[in-house]
Amino acid sequence: METKELGFGQRIGQIMQMAYVVEDIHAAMDVWIRDCGVGPWFLLESFTGPEQRYRGQPVTADIKLAMSFAGHMNIELIQPRDNHPSVYKELIDRRGHGFHHVGIAVSDVPAVRADYEARGFRTAFEAPVPSGGSVCYLENGTLDPAFIELIPATPGMDDMFTRFWRATIDWNRKDPVRPFA
Repeated sequence: METKELGFGQRIGQIMQMAYVVEDIHAAMDVWIRDCGVGPWFLLESFTGPEQRYRGQPVTADIKLAMSFAGHMNIELIQPRDNHPSVYKELIDRRGHGFHHVGIAVSDVPAVRADYEARGFRTAFEAPVPSGGSVCYLENGTLDPAFIELIPATPGMDDMFTRFWRATIDWNRKDPVRPFA
């Protein structure tokens, strides 16, 4: 397992993200700010794309997402913007809003994915991401009802997550919600 440290203090091959599906992303950010002191948040109002695959089929689900850090752990909030089939809607329909996945940064998503699949995991979702490469969500029931997300540890990902993490250091609660880009 590769153990290179990323700019935001996590290592490749380890859990670096906890993600939650939420009903109202602004209300959820407010809770994390008020009750947990987590912020600022970086908000992307719409994330979709023609190359998404959910359970092997092309989909065009659209989500809002927000990211911040609690220490060195990335926290991601996800709100579906439509009723299209997705790993997010699936979990909400099955048990409601809440914990959704852990994210693991990896250098070679296809190789790590193949290793997980050889151990009985199934790919539930995959999509290209703006920071380079494609993410994939895996499941086998061991974290049920949650997923494992493989996040490509590209220079673009490291730069983006490090920028978000640095903004949380000594955050003075000003500008609690900022644009993602």
